[in-house]
Amino acid sequence: MNWYKNFGTYEIALILLFGIGYLLYAYRFYKASQVVEGKTNIFLVKFILRTLIFALLLMAWLGPTFGQAKREIKAVGKDIFIAVDLSKSMNAYDVQPSRLEKVKFELKKMLNAFSSDRVGIIIFGTEAFIQSPLTFDGSALQLFVETLHTGLVPYGGTELAAPLQLALDKLKKEGTQEGKPSSRLVILISDGEDFGEEAQALANEYKKEGIRLFTLGVGTQEGSRIRERRLYKRNNEGEEVITRLNPDALKRLAQEANGSYYEINNRLNETQKLINAVAAVEGEMQDARLVDVSSNRYYYFLAAALLLLALDAMLHLKLLRL
Repeated sequence: MNWYKNFGTYEIALILLFGIGYLLYAYRFYKASQVVEGKTNIFLVKFILRTLIFALLLMAWLGPTFGQAKREIKAVGKDIFIAVDLSKSMNAYDVQPSRLEKVKFELKKMLNAFSSDRVGIIIFGTEAFIQSPLTFDGSALQLFVETLHTGLVPYGGTELAAPLQLALDKLKKEGTQEGKPSSRLVILISDGEDFGEEAQALANEYKKEGIRLFTLGVGTQEGSRIRERRLYKRNNEGEEVITRLNPDALKRLAQEANGSYYEINNRLNETQKLINAVAAVEGEMQDARLVDVSSNRYYYFLAAALLLLALDAMLHLKLLRL
């Protein structure tokens, strides 16, 4: 037999209180019986009875578990790749404190919401890399998010085709290895500045494969300068570069792949809408296994304690017999 709760300080304190309280009661009863010279035989019976009641109640509190049974545990969820733009334009601060820092904050909320799903992280600029493969390990994913910065990818602009192709390849490979269908999604987070020619064709491929694509645009259409150390980025003509959100490209991609577009700017944050849309996608059974389980049988001990308590109530303790 196992116990749901561990025997600890709280239980020891209850036993001590019961023992001290009953000793005080016994002492008062003894003194009273000496004065009136009454019979005390039933006192011992009631002491044993009440000790049993206390012990049974304590055992019920600890939660005795016994009896073996088999139960099928099913894991239902989705496979989600989150592709995060780490191009230099993500250092712009038209969204405070910066586009990337805001994305990192919202990513942590997403990961908490997707705790029952397998999530992977892709980082990209002009090239794309796997930062984390698909995993249920939310703690590891949170650490990966914390370390994101624009120095992790080669210097350059934004090429949306690169992360889309990488996510597509990985999701198709996962499905082939496991030999079973799954709900597959990609969340693309970017300011969408450079719209590669291959991205539109990849969005059509996503639709054919049944992979939903959600896009999250970060930035403002008014734009912002890009800080580089203590200065601001300039082009070859020496003019300060202004980076602006390009929502049209991201909207077209999402629409082609049966997804939807959401935005974070200086006045609007649609992250929760994105989380709700992903949650609304029906998950597939990813794993099922039989496990041994045992039931908490506290009610047996509680019922026995109540019966003894009723018996105790029927036994009257008298010092004098008239």
